[in-house]
Amino acid sequence: MNILANDGISQDGVNLLEKNGHTVIQKNVAQEQLADFMNENEVHVLLVRSATKVRKELIEKVKDLKVIGRGGVGLDNIDVEHAKSKGIKVINTPAASSESVADLVIGHMFCGIRYLKNANREMPLEGESSFKQLKKSYSKGTEAAGKTFGIIGFGRIGQTLAKRAIGLGMKVVAYDKFIDEANIELTFFDGQQIDFKIKTTDMNTVITESDVISLHVPAQKEAIIGKTELERMKPTAGIINTSRGGIIDEEALVKALDEDKLAYAGLDVFENEPQPPVKLLMNPKLSLSPHIGGATVEAQSRIGVELAEQLLEIN
Repeated sequence: MNILANDGISQDGVNLLEKNGHTVIQKNVAQEQLADFMNENEVHVLLVRSATKVRKELIEKVKDLKVIGRGGVGLDNIDVEHAKSKGIKVINTPAASSESVADLVIGHMFCGIRYLKNANREMPLEGESSFKQLKKSYSKGTEAAGKTFGIIGFGRIGQTLAKRAIGLGMKVVAYDKFIDEANIELTFFDGQQIDFKIKTTDMNTVITESDVISLHVPAQKEAIIGKTELERMKPTAGIINTSRGGIIDEEALVKALDEDKLAYAGLDVFENEPQPPVKLLMNPKLSLSPHIGGATVEAQSRIGVELAEQLLEIN
């Protein structure tokens, strides 16, 4: 098969596919040129991440397409039902980036509770002249241990995140529409293992009791965290979104931060990507990253291999 990895694929994945006789084209083709390129090169498989959109229009134009592969969890950039109606298989890699996303969430949390983002910005500018003042400014951080970590969306990523939170000595409360209970297995470097049973609760409990909330749900038609939900949170709490832009009402979030109704927030995704508004970029209580939740060396390798293995099974 001719495989176009339009948003890239790890070398491990390429090696596995080429070893089994497939041709992998690693080229980023512009969206408007994609259909013509695929037809000219008789592409049978299109691999994407979040940048390339595989909509009905593209699916209708491409002649030889048999499989669409998404390197990641969500499929909101693919018209899945239309693809399936055309006999095109759609695959993704829901487990490959769980560890990476969970790490990033914890990083954003520490930026919030220990002021790491602001301290890192100000130390190069004022560290030499105002060391004592900076020390005083950032000496009121809080610890993770003993706090409550709320998780909205308790699938693979949410459960992986729960392991991190438990390891930090935090209580975990979670909400999920479809999961009533999850078994969280903590495996340590020496082979020891501890199991935790976590029963999910209602969303309001997560919102009102948590010291930090992390969102792990698919793309929504409208925000699930807006003015009402933010007002129910503790004013000392923080909220982190590494799932999809638009899940948090950004206007309401900025207002809550500015009015000290919320201590901090962390965003890896935005309503308007790739041009987040300046009011978000410049807010001192926001820890920001450019949609890199699953973008680690290890995750990219796992994603490439997992996609390749699924394609080999199909073929």
